Amino acid sequence: MDDPLSLTFAALADPTRRAILARLATGETSVTELAEPFQMSMPAVSKHLKVLERAGLITRGRSAQWRPCRLEAAPLQSIAAWVEEYRQFWEQSFDRLDSYLEQIQQLSPETGSSKTVKQPNQENPNANKQ
Repeated sequence: MDDPLSLTFAALADPTRRAILARLATGETSVTELAEPFQMSMPAVSKHLKVLERAGLITRGRSAQWRPCRLEAAPLQSIAAWVEEYRQFWEQSFDRLDSYLEQIQQLSPETGSSKTVKQPNQENPNANKQ
């Protein structure tokens, strides 16, 4: 699974990794700060970060004891472009459906009256019983 789009989707499939990305969207932070809201060990958080890093969604630096993580937006832009193609497909499909429905309405215009329900024969109440 070396194709970038697959790596990005795989990384985004986990809610913990999505939460990490949401936190990094507010700015660069340390691994320790990223791990605080999660009830998991530092090695587990590190594994999530490795997946995100492999997908190109984050970069990690080193400054003495501080190891900042930073969000990288390029893979998300690739996902947005991929989804955009399908959004256009669905919009075109709905536009064609709208056109078709308009054609049908023009072919059989409504008479403006509501459908009436046939009432039972009032003269012979037993006429409708079988």
